[in-house]
Amino acid sequence: MNQKSFKGKTVLLTAGPTQEPIDPVRFIGNHSTGKMGYALAERFAQHGAIVQLVAGPTNLHAHHINITVTNVTTADEMYAAVQQHADAADILIFAAAVADYKPKVTAEKKIKKSGNELTIELVKNVDIAAALGQRKKLGQFSVGFALETHNENTNAREKLHKKNLDMIVLNSLNDAGAGFRHDTNKITVIEQEATTAFKLKPKSEVAQDIVNLIWDRLHG
Repeated sequence: MNQKSFKGKTVLLTAGPTQEPIDPVRFIGNHSTGKMGYALAERFAQHGAIVQLVAGPTNLHAHHINITVTNVTTADEMYAAVQQHADAADILIFAAAVADYKPKVTAEKKIKKSGNELTIELVKNVDIAAALGQRKKLGQFSVGFALETHNENTNAREKLHKKNLDMIVLNSLNDAGAGFRHDTNKITVIEQEATTAFKLKPKSEVAQDIVNLIWDRLHG
């Protein structure tokens, strides 16, 4: 572990879901638990990095002294927190499952059941990885995540270019034991000139694989 030291490096990492409120009791969200992002935070901290972890609602807790957690709920809150730390980061990792859309209007009171249909107008959330990719500084290394159900490699590679990422970690919901709600994951890491596939592993080991690969690219 010591030979892959990130001492002196700052890692900005997002994790978990976002929740976009419909009214005071309902929200738009997803099944992300934050386990992959928190595992990455712990691994980077163990390797000496200072980790700024911006986390959506989860039941998880960071334990390493090198990890500072900023808790947020919505995509807008996550974007605001990320912007505060982005310029000082050496490595940016976008592991959060940010909701793509949010209600255009949030009701101040609980929406009462009325009729057989309810229409909610949605507007697009900011794409945090893409926004940070546009302002990425020389020397910063950025990593995104893609959870796909079809055309996995094509969609992930498109995101790699569109968001100005150095690396994207692909999960497929077609792989048993991968993605949300699991303690395991199976990933393929896609870069401009390389693709590296890994077997199904506990997320702590997957996090170590990602850390190792980033270290190799920064010191290659």
